[in-house]
Amino acid sequence: MTDEITVTGIRAFGYHGVYAHERREGQEFIADVVLSLSTRKAAESDDVLDTVHYGELAEQVAAILAGEPANLLETVAQRIANAALAWPIVDEVAVTIHKPSAPIEVAFRDVAVTIRRGREA
Repeated sequence: MTDEITVTGIRAFGYHGVYAHERREGQEFIADVVLSLSTRKAAESDDVLDTVHYGELAEQVAAILAGEPANLLETVAQRIANAALAWPIVDEVAVTIHKPSAPIEVAFRDVAVTIRRGREA
C-alpha cells in the first residue's frame, strides 16, 4: 500500500515558453506535486527526517518554476519530478504544471501538463 503527500498551488513567476515575449515578460506558473511513498516509518517515529519535508519540497519546486527558462511545460515538469525523486523515500511522483496566462487566442481557464514518473529499476 502506498501513501501520498500532496502539495498544490505552488506559485512562482517564470520565463518559460516558446515565444520571445514569454521569455522577455514572463508570467506566473503553478505546480501541483503528488508524491507516492511510505509514511509508515515517519508515522511511527514522529520525525520529519523520516519523510519528505513538504516545505523544503515546495521551495525546490518554486525555484524550478522561477529558474532556468524552458520552452515546454513538459521540461519544467520533468525537472520538478527529478527533484522529487531525489528524495530516496519517494517511489513515484505526479507533477502538474499550470500556465493560466498561456498565449492562446480563445477564452480558456487554464493550460496544464501532467507527468508521472517513478524510480528506474
